[in-house]
Amino acid sequence: MIKAGIMGSAGYTGGELIRLLIDHSEVDFVFAQSKSNAGSKIYSVHQDLFGTCEMTFSQGIDKDVDVVFLCTSHGESRQTLSELDLHKDTKIIDLSNDFRLAATSNFQDKDFVYGLPEINRDAIKNSNAVANPGCFATSIQLAIIPLLKNGHEADFYTTAITGSTGAGQSLSATSHFSWRTNNIQPYKTLSHQHLDEINQTIHQVGNSQQKPNLNFVPWRGDFARGILASIQTTSSISIDDLYAIYLDCYQEESFTFVSKDMLHLKQVVNTNKCIIHIEKVGDQVVIHSVIDNLLKGAVGQAVQNMNIMFGLGEKTGLSLKALAF
Repeated sequence: MIKAGIMGSAGYTGGELIRLLIDHSEVDFVFAQSKSNAGSKIYSVHQDLFGTCEMTFSQGIDKDVDVVFLCTSHGESRQTLSELDLHKDTKIIDLSNDFRLAATSNFQDKDFVYGLPEINRDAIKNSNAVANPGCFATSIQLAIIPLLKNGHEADFYTTAITGSTGAGQSLSATSHFSWRTNNIQPYKTLSHQHLDEINQTIHQVGNSQQKPNLNFVPWRGDFARGILASIQTTSSISIDDLYAIYLDCYQEESFTFVSKDMLHLKQVVNTNKCIIHIEKVGDQVVIHSVIDNLLKGAVGQAVQNMNIMFGLGEKTGLSLKALAF
């Protein structure tokens, strides 16, 4: 059994990760750390776990674990790791943006691998430290990777809408119920923090001399969870050949699927799936992708990465049913 613990487990990602780990057949869930809730029952914060989990939040950690998930706030992972003094063989999966870029991926004796399995599976398998991708970055990258591998050079123009859980659990002016209800809003236009990791992947997998630019306008939606991204570009490739390229790219993947039917969020909410659909009019191509921002966009992908790191089947602990209605 894999002994696992979580740092910063009182937020949305922490709660979702607890839900996955306590039901994972190969995991012994050892601790859920939370400074602000230490000593309280986990279900007092994550009320969906009432009757399922009787553990309490811990103040500190059990160092005798095989893997630690960092669900701490962005910018806190380096400080957290410096204070933990973990065994050198303990694997780390960080869900913040602290180690996602090559320029910031080294810490002490750890070299963090960017944890998008669809492009870095072998590196993840041989790593003891993984930087989990961002949610918008996951949905957009999976939508464009097949084109990049095929030598695509035209620029991408992207819009994507996310649910309120993407903003975290702390209330802000744009996250409380009365503001979100019957409301949407663009934000961080052309400047979202996930652009850096997307551009890093464009240069990593792009099979052309001229690397395309990606322009991104994110939106806040009036729903709780999920991301729907639409990426527009130009291509002379026929729609049938585009589907052939995408199906070939993802035919061996456990969680990334290509559909010829128009998709919607309820197909993926509560799952670790990404589903992709392609449309073409003239030389204009639009690639749509949908994910659950808390699962394939966060903790589901983190568990998928854990499974890869420990040599387990990638679907282990991730056989989740979409809400559907």
